Amino acid sequence: MKSRTAEALFFVLLLVVVAVTSWWFTPKRGVDEVEAQLIAARQATGGAQTLEDILRRQQGLPIDESFRSTNTGGDAVPPPNLAPLGTSSDPDLWRAIRYDKLQDPTVTTGTEVGAVMIQDGGMRWLEFRAGPLRTYGGWLLLGTIGFLAVFFLFRGRIRIEGGKSGHTVTRFHAFERFTHWLTAGSFLLLGFTGLFTLFGRAFLIPIMGHEANSTLLIVSKYIHNNVSWAFMIGIALIFVLWVWHNIPDKLDLIWFKQMGGIVGDQHPPAKKFNAGQKLIFWSVVLLGGSISLSGLSLLFPMDLPLFAKSFILLNDLGVPSILGMDPLPVALAPQEEMQLAQLWHAIVAFVLMAIIIAHIYIGSVGMEGAFEAMGSGEVDENWAEQHHSIWYEKKKAQGEATAPDAATPAE
Repeated sequence: MKSRTAEALFFVLLLVVVAVTSWWFTPKRGVDEVEAQLIAARQATGGAQTLEDILRRQQGLPIDESFRSTNTGGDAVPPPNLAPLGTSSDPDLWRAIRYDKLQDPTVTTGTEVGAVMIQDGGMRWLEFRAGPLRTYGGWLLLGTIGFLAVFFLFRGRIRIEGGKSGHTVTRFHAFERFTHWLTAGSFLLLGFTGLFTLFGRAFLIPIMGHEANSTLLIVSKYIHNNVSWAFMIGIALIFVLWVWHNIPDKLDLIWFKQMGGIVGDQHPPAKKFNAGQKLIFWSVVLLGGSISLSGLSLLFPMDLPLFAKSFILLNDLGVPSILGMDPLPVALAPQEEMQLAQLWHAIVAFVLMAIIIAHIYIGSVGMEGAFEAMGSGEVDENWAEQHHSIWYEKKKAQGEATAPDAATPAE
């Protein structure tokens, strides 16, 4: 019995030794072997990429594309007399263009855009637009709305202390209100049409279908391109009308210290515009101006390229090196200029939309009596004294407060 047990154990041990020895001396499938097999598979298909290449590209893994970059058929451009039956195929020619293998290429078109046949940046632009831009931009707007909803739930509406007096004072004249609503209305149209364009494929097609979404986006394009002029005019008028009222001063520090009366019961003194309104003003002027400039670049891409010159300036100032980055590219194709302009246009627009959402909140449900300033132009004197005491005192000294308004009951 012991003899049989010993034989069994010896047999098992022998199998283990044979298995380990076989594994040890068997050539390993390393990275080089895998790549060799990929190359063999490509050669078997005449140099075409394999399913493994496609899968690795989809997963964002590195790919050795030398099998394509070197497969250009030698002189990829046949002589003109042999072009119809030349020795080089169209794939050879386009691979040569794709990997910059052509020597002194020429094109028949005289335009700068037509000279660019293949441009890699389009995929990076598309991936950023469909990924981070949609995701973070969308959450910024939803987060702003959610925060204001929670704030309103806890703070409630900022009421006029003592109720309305029944006396009003002129806050904004007709042309000022026209300028405000010209800018605000055009911005709302631009914001909605821009969001439709960005989110239509992902969110509107499942709800509306392809045909309805296509019609909506065609209309949105015409609205966006033409209403943009009204927005730019509005920004210019706003700057001219109110810039001198929006110069920062020491009263702004008091306003921020007391949180503008939005949090707590204090009401800091203010002139015609308080510190919060000055922030809105400069946001509209600076961010809106930047959006307008990038929009003009998109409307006239050949006449107003922005980023190559900006990158040259930033490189000269050493900004990339300070941030630990490589120098920014300065040789940009027209298509790259448009891609960068579109992304900048959208990113800055998202930031301004979030700011304007907060502005709309304060001017409507957030503060009693605020909407009348841009509605009728007349505000209650108690509201004026509470939120803009210095400006109100000046109006009283000038005798510009109105007689009691019997149609506006006191609360």
